[in-house]
Amino acid sequence: MNFSFKVALLSLLLVGPITALGANLPNIILIVADDLGYAEIGAYGQELIKTPTLDRLADEGMRFTQFYSGAPVCASSRSVLMTGQHSGHTRVRGNSFPEDNGKQELFPEDITLAEVLKKAGYSTAAIGKWGLGMNGTGGHPNRQGFDYFFGYLSQHHAHNYWPTFLFRNEDTVGLPNVVTPMGNGHLYGAGVAIEKNVYAPDLFRDEALDFIDRNHDRPFFLFFATNVPHANNEATKIRRADGAEVPELGEYKDREWMLGAKRHAAMITRMDSDIGDMLERLEQHGVADNTIVMFTSDNGPHVDHAEPMDFFSPAAPLQGWKMNLWEGGIRVPLVVRWPGKVEAGSVEETPAYFGDIMATFAGISGPATPPDTDSSDMLPLLTGEPGRFESHDFLYWEFRGKDTGLVGLMEGRWKGIIRTANPEHLELYDLDADIAEARDVSAEHPEIVKVLREYILSERSHSEIWKSPLEE
Repeated sequence: MNFSFKVALLSLLLVGPITALGANLPNIILIVADDLGYAEIGAYGQELIKTPTLDRLADEGMRFTQFYSGAPVCASSRSVLMTGQHSGHTRVRGNSFPEDNGKQELFPEDITLAEVLKKAGYSTAAIGKWGLGMNGTGGHPNRQGFDYFFGYLSQHHAHNYWPTFLFRNEDTVGLPNVVTPMGNGHLYGAGVAIEKNVYAPDLFRDEALDFIDRNHDRPFFLFFATNVPHANNEATKIRRADGAEVPELGEYKDREWMLGAKRHAAMITRMDSDIGDMLERLEQHGVADNTIVMFTSDNGPHVDHAEPMDFFSPAAPLQGWKMNLWEGGIRVPLVVRWPGKVEAGSVEETPAYFGDIMATFAGISGPATPPDTDSSDMLPLLTGEPGRFESHDFLYWEFRGKDTGLVGLMEGRWKGIIRTANPEHLELYDLDADIAEARDVSAEHPEIVKVLREYILSERSHSEIWKSPLEE
């Protein structure tokens, strides 16, 4: 699909701002945390880290219990989110460096969430971490439907919470921090801060508040992609505790915990407070009741902040964490508040995933879902009509790890894993009976193995730059 055809297709599909919900289009704030585990907020069972704002959101809205990210790592998960295509179809299928043969950038012909909403009449902004295209590429957020961008373009740059610069649209904004570059990340501003004056997440909060101030009188879409609580991987190489970067420890200062654990908790609670400021600003402008607020995470927990790894039980009761395809690597929180539409305090157990947000936003704003997506509209789930949700018979993930490969989920219960190291065997887990994926039951259910294996091996589309994990 070339760029001119993309424009023509959008013009046909996205005739707005007419919507099935009426002329009063709701504002949308989509908040994506970075490496936050399934159980790292109070609404999902966390007892040590305080998240009063997010817990209130869950009390006032809906909490999903089987919602999945797009992938177990950042870039491919965000590509799934933006395009509505699963990780066997989407453009970016893993983490890489931006200059690596276009591996980590969307192309001009890719249709994103922002483009769907922009054509429906929304003012659009991305604030925080992008990771899907640098300056001069078709993947830059300003070329993917976002009117305004402020933050990190490179995900490696986003490791550092005290950077020397950020981007405002395609211009750099200098910051009074001093950073010692480390590894390949130095090409993108990554490294270890030795003079810390301006904390990037504070700027993201302020930019979000300013965007709400400027756009509260018309429909707006805010993609708030914080880099909290991702570790600074470069600083972690010096000392694990240094990977959790936060200006102060707050209420955790005097806890008898390891320093890394205190910092990790403080990062999440500080993020929670920033979200509280955004909710308050909606109230001040009188638009809270006409604003959908969604909170989720891009993948499972990064565990380099604290020792031992399970100090906070960040994915409990799930097995695994970021960079693997156990439930702990891909099952993430999803909280949705929409006053008057979403029942307060409700819980949704139907399996859904990042790709479904595309069809959901199309359903909210009116136009048809773009073609060639793997997306189901979650509006029936949100509004209390689960029988109308086109549930996924199967879901698909892939990841290039030494002990992982391809994964399929059938009817939300049967999960199959084909590992790179042993591609002839499909491990089978019954999530209804074994949420921790402790027992391979493939020998007991050969008929399920056959169906899942056929699905997994047939679902992937060819990519010149992203080979199958079984080929690498």
